[in-house]
Amino acid sequence: MAKFVIAGRADCPYYAKTELVADYLQKNLPDFRIHKITQRPEVWEADLIYDFAWNIIQQDWLKDVCEKNKWSHKNSPIIWRELLDRGGKGLLLGGYNEFLEHAQLYYDVTSSMTTELMMVIAQENLEAHIEEEQEEEALKTCINPLQVWITSASAPACYNLIPILTSGEVFGMHTEISITLFDNKQAEEYLKSLVVETQDLASPVLRSVSICTKVEEAFRQAHVIVVLDDSTDKEVFTLEDCLRSRVPLCRLYGYLIEKNAHESVRVIVGGRTFVNLKTVLLMRYAPRIAHNIIAVALGVEGEAKAVLARKLKTAPSYIKDVIIWGNISGNNYVDLRKTRVYRYESAIWGPLHYSRPVLNLIFDSEWVKREFVAILKNLTTTGRQFGGILAAHSIATTLKYWYHGSPPGEIISLGILSEETELRKKDKRISLLITDDSQEEQVSDGHKDLVPDEEKNLVMSDAADFPNQIPQTTFEKPQS
Repeated sequence: MAKFVIAGRADCPYYAKTELVADYLQKNLPDFRIHKITQRPEVWEADLIYDFAWNIIQQDWLKDVCEKNKWSHKNSPIIWRELLDRGGKGLLLGGYNEFLEHAQLYYDVTSSMTTELMMVIAQENLEAHIEEEQEEEALKTCINPLQVWITSASAPACYNLIPILTSGEVFGMHTEISITLFDNKQAEEYLKSLVVETQDLASPVLRSVSICTKVEEAFRQAHVIVVLDDSTDKEVFTLEDCLRSRVPLCRLYGYLIEKNAHESVRVIVGGRTFVNLKTVLLMRYAPRIAHNIIAVALGVEGEAKAVLARKLKTAPSYIKDVIIWGNISGNNYVDLRKTRVYRYESAIWGPLHYSRPVLNLIFDSEWVKREFVAILKNLTTTGRQFGGILAAHSIATTLKYWYHGSPPGEIISLGILSEETELRKKDKRISLLITDDSQEEQVSDGHKDLVPDEEKNLVMSDAADFPNQIPQTTFEKPQS
């Protein structure tokens, strides 16, 4: 079987004539096959063009093919014969004259196409090539993947979060995603190894995975941003220290989200430290998308369900409607007034949808008031059990409910800014200047330049109310 590749400029009249002869041979000879390649004139034979980083963005296509195969050819078209299927070793035949000579000698076929007709067909080929390119670009826009950014990607939670995101359970099997891992330059080598591991998953919903260590490029066209525990976490003792340790990074993130992210971006704040504070700071510094910034409370809710399940000797998944109020990673209150347990082994049985109030099954009220509260407070304070697996699962589940809806009739805890807090008149006002040296050391000099001048001298008021500005609320349907 004879297999030929015919490549040329889309507007080349000699390519048009060669194509006509090749089509005739393929139609009339059962063992003659051709493959066509057309390129725009500026791509077929172009001077090298470089971008600002001196990377080649356009090159001579013909020259590149010849160098790769160690051929010598300078004009359009170029024809070679494949000794194997496409992609195998090729044997150069030559150009227009060599192909016509080959067709006449081997198959007794020639062409009498006039020059005028060759020019007309060449123009039609160029128009068809441009139209095909436009169709491909339009198709790419139709299947634009969901851009997911993960900050502090070197955190353990990210390692556990990636397999869940790429499984298709969060956004659906019909939604392709592109993941970008964002962290500082020191974590670059670790991020590269994480990229390789992610690619090895061979997930059908993963379009691409990349890393970003340049702050000015953060969150470009992001549809989803997952904010994990940042690397500046350190022990703080006062409210002022707490604000000073978190304000610079949240201010930077807020500015970059407003500047670079997609207008419909959704931001979800997770982790085990300062979750409420980071969420409200991002709302303040990214007011345009403040309604789409939420905090994850499912981790605390899961811990509470697990403690109750051990007390009742049942499975945590059988306990529903645990409500969390207050500070996610600080002082909070677990509301059990609506909590119910399903499939509980007792003297009273019912169908799968039958449930009983938890408070009616725990007869030791002192255990609920004292030991239960103490256990949860200890877990929240130390963060021992809220590790990478629980954090990743909580974030992924919250995202799933946000996009596809939570289970019908089930109450799910979520951190949002309550309307009551927005409308409440504050009695105490504390103005805290946040541009001194102790704060700026959290952000590099390169990062400071990215913040507008009017933001650099921002005075934050109402600092005393920050710990209470995002009480956990509950919902039966996801809110955006």
